[in-house]
Amino acid sequence: MSSIDRLFERLRAQRRKALMPFVTAGDPDLDFTEQLIGRLANRGATMFEVGLPYSDPIADGPVIQASYTRALDRGVRLDDILATLGRLAPRIETPLVTMGSYAIIHRYGPAAFVAEAKAAGVAGAIVPDLPVEESDELAAICRREDFSLIQLITPTTPPDRARRIAEKTTGFIYYVSVTGITGERNKLPPALVDQVAWLREQTPLPICIGFGISRPEHVRALAPVADGLIVGSAIVRRVAQAGERPRNEVLSEIEQYVGELLAEVN
Repeated sequence: MSSIDRLFERLRAQRRKALMPFVTAGDPDLDFTEQLIGRLANRGATMFEVGLPYSDPIADGPVIQASYTRALDRGVRLDDILATLGRLAPRIETPLVTMGSYAIIHRYGPAAFVAEAKAAGVAGAIVPDLPVEESDELAAICRREDFSLIQLITPTTPPDRARRIAEKTTGFIYYVSVTGITGERNKLPPALVDQVAWLREQTPLPICIGFGISRPEHVRALAPVADGLIVGSAIVRRVAQAGERPRNEVLSEIEQYVGELLAEVN
């Protein structure tokens, strides 16, 4: 069992749900990223999605796109990110998962990427632009290394295709709550609960919902049907203030915000 498998087994036994903050690696710099993940892990965050900055992001809204640009402008590179995660992982019990374009993995080399990420303490990878039809090579490497390959299913994914994606996925399924790009939203689609309930009948994998989740009421409404909730833009928007305000203040405010969300899943 991977560390992600063990995490969800423990959460199910405790009747709890995962809360997964998304953090852009290197925004505003890797030292801040390390501090933020460490503090949120101590606060009780269950898993982390670490965004790998990319110049042509997939399905990311303006808030996350801007964070990628800031990180890339500072010269953040994949090796630097993995080195930071390698220092951080031994200090926390919370699984780390990268999120990035397959172009990054392809350029690095799939086997080399998985080996280096695993050595850095990373538990898996979310690859949003890897079609299920082209995922055999990476999926085989990940299964051999017990490294989770997390793939996305959306509201517009046809049922047969959703089942194929679920068969190739390990760790958990990332269910995209809305059609469109990432970003904070006032309301989530009313059909979302039924869509996730259908998917749960097709697979034994944990299902984590992302895109648009930013408020305690969102977490409260979705926790009964999801195994985990992913919160991205609302955190990244707050991180952006670290370039203009005292960093400790920003860290404390994000910690308080995540604590409010955690109160709905614990």
